[in-house]
Amino acid sequence: MRTVGIIVEYNPLHNGHVYHCQQARRLSKADAVVAVMSGHFLQRGEPALTNKWARTEMALSMGVDLVIELPVAYSAQPAEWFAYGAVSALHLSGIVDSLCFGSESGDIAWFSELADLLADEPEVLQKQLHARLKQGLNYPQAYTRAVQYVLRSEGIGAAGCGTDDAYDLAKPNNTLGLHYMIALRRLGSSIAPLTIKRVKAGYHDPLEADAQIASATAIREKLLVSGDLAAIQPYIPHYTAEILQREWDAGRAPVHWERLAVPLMQAILSRSKEELAALAEVSEGLENRILRALNELEGSCSVEQLIEGCKTKRYTRTKLQRTFTRILLGHRKELLTRDVLAQGVPYLRILGFSRIGRQLLKQMKQTASVPIITNVGQEVHPLMLLDIQATGIHALGYQHFTAHDLLRDYYEPPLMLQQETSASEEVPAADAAESGSL
Repeated sequence: MRTVGIIVEYNPLHNGHVYHCQQARRLSKADAVVAVMSGHFLQRGEPALTNKWARTEMALSMGVDLVIELPVAYSAQPAEWFAYGAVSALHLSGIVDSLCFGSESGDIAWFSELADLLADEPEVLQKQLHARLKQGLNYPQAYTRAVQYVLRSEGIGAAGCGTDDAYDLAKPNNTLGLHYMIALRRLGSSIAPLTIKRVKAGYHDPLEADAQIASATAIREKLLVSGDLAAIQPYIPHYTAEILQREWDAGRAPVHWERLAVPLMQAILSRSKEELAALAEVSEGLENRILRALNELEGSCSVEQLIEGCKTKRYTRTKLQRTFTRILLGHRKELLTRDVLAQGVPYLRILGFSRIGRQLLKQMKQTASVPIITNVGQEVHPLMLLDIQATGIHALGYQHFTAHDLLRDYYEPPLMLQQETSASEEVPAADAAESGSL
């Protein structure tokens, strides 16, 4: 059985994701689709709009056959470690033949050439990166310019230097695509990479840019501003609409930063400066800036105000959201060192599967290089404990939460979807995948 892997967030699943899944099957000639999906906190440092089980149901309804959770240790990371964790899950499963990702480039040869050059992190890249960070650039800008310098020094064409949109590392899906390729190189994986070009709606495009296609960012913004599910229905499959409506009615959605403002403020105020500085993503005295910004808030204390008070050219919204995620979850630096992350995912947590996915699970028992987790016991890996804690904290954003919600990881078996999937439903060419950034 040929199997293609995809790396997703589905926040929420929309028509562009349907297109991505369809094209992944077509390009790879795969019989099955395996998705590595972020859990409750996402790559740009945001809480997921709905819980991971609702989004797993969306994925299976679309036609994904097996959903594996990307641990929170990786899911709220910059592109390098987000990509490495997700690709390692596909690689360690032992059942995936190819990986299909969306990109603004659509050119796998360019990604491959650049990944070969950067996989071993050449010294010149590190020197250029540090020099540009000292100039006050944020990490995405510094990394892009450092890579451009390396490309010029290696005599690689101007396209690789970001002069053409198709090869611009400032584009978020190009960035992730490059890091997927680098991860494959570092893991020595035999998984074959494929890319499809992201068309129509771009990451920052408004909702009205197309009649049926929009990015998940635009969909979320419209949804949170209007509070009306009907406003986004042209851009999402019917099953996404039905699942969102159910979660809305139950008070389990939408979860966003303002719903977690109280636990975040408590997490900040209950720690000393030294304790804040010991947390992941808190670096270069950022704890002082956070406490100063909190002290300067006026009126009601919102997370948005706190972000705006902390933002600088160096500290972007995404960097701050990731920092607040680690503060909220209490993730200390030593839990997420490079040495820890470089080992890859230490387990494969199964969130759901189809009839075909059940066959893949049986195969994985023979091929997987790490334990397969379908039911969570009392003794768990330290990184899985972070996932369990993230579930409980995410549930604090519900209108009304129960003890079951807080500890749901212990009770919830993988979702088995028996009905026919919707993978054959046609949608127009779309944005190939929801993306993150450096």
